[in-house]
Amino acid sequence: MSKSTAVADGIPTRYEVAGSGPPLLMFSPGGFDATLESWRTLGIYRRLDLLEQLTARYTCITFDRRESGRSGGRVERLSWSHYVAQAIGLLDHLGIERAHLMGGCVGCSTAVAMAVAHPGRVRSMVLFSPAGGVKYRMRQHERFARHLAHVQAHGMEGVVALVRETDAGFSADPRVGPWNSVIRTDPAFAEAYARQDAGRYALVVGGTARLMFDRDTVPGAEPEDLLRLGVPALVVPGQDESHAPSAARYLQECLPCVEYWDVPVSGQTRETAPARVLSFFDEQ
Repeated sequence: MSKSTAVADGIPTRYEVAGSGPPLLMFSPGGFDATLESWRTLGIYRRLDLLEQLTARYTCITFDRRESGRSGGRVERLSWSHYVAQAIGLLDHLGIERAHLMGGCVGCSTAVAMAVAHPGRVRSMVLFSPAGGVKYRMRQHERFARHLAHVQAHGMEGVVALVRETDAGFSADPRVGPWNSVIRTDPAFAEAYARQDAGRYALVVGGTARLMFDRDTVPGAEPEDLLRLGVPALVVPGQDESHAPSAARYLQECLPCVEYWDVPVSGQTRETAPARVLSFFDEQ
């Protein structure tokens, strides 16, 4: 296992390749703090030891989503298509034409968006604990509003100063904003960020919240596109305010070639969950 950096869609992207077998591109959980480490350190993924068990039969490609970890970023109105472009760029860099996909949490949204936009490059996908639901949408909009309130009170330089005082990401402390990790790791980016006009920046941030979190189901792809998608999928439900069971059922309803693992989170164990995921991928 080795961590490397590639330029994907113009974004420096930190990634890791582990294991052997067919390629499996993994979209990390963790919201705007979605790093490759999340598969080993975050909640249910740490408990299930998913990544380590998947590497036994698959070449697992994990990476820091843009604006997360040690990947770079750009201040622009973010959309799911931006995350898809980063993923496609990484596959191109690695010389991989087709791959299985796995999304955890918010990574499910990018996985389905990629499958819709580039179905020929997707062999199958596992959507594990998809993020979505009414309270999830409301929480995301609240985060962006808290960040903009800090911008209004302290200016762009105040955001940079706060980021340098804390290690917290956007999920833990919304005041730092979605570009906090790039501010920490790239001095030139931080300098340019601080010089931005706060009013124009607010338009970018407000547009990002509106565009990305525009529904009470699973964001990322339109239902009409999901209903026409021929990519085989396995959906594994979550069960909390950010991973509502209704989100998983929505994907089950929309996807034509879908299997639904109807097991509550308490029944998703280190023995059962990796085995179910592996058996699905092995069948494709």
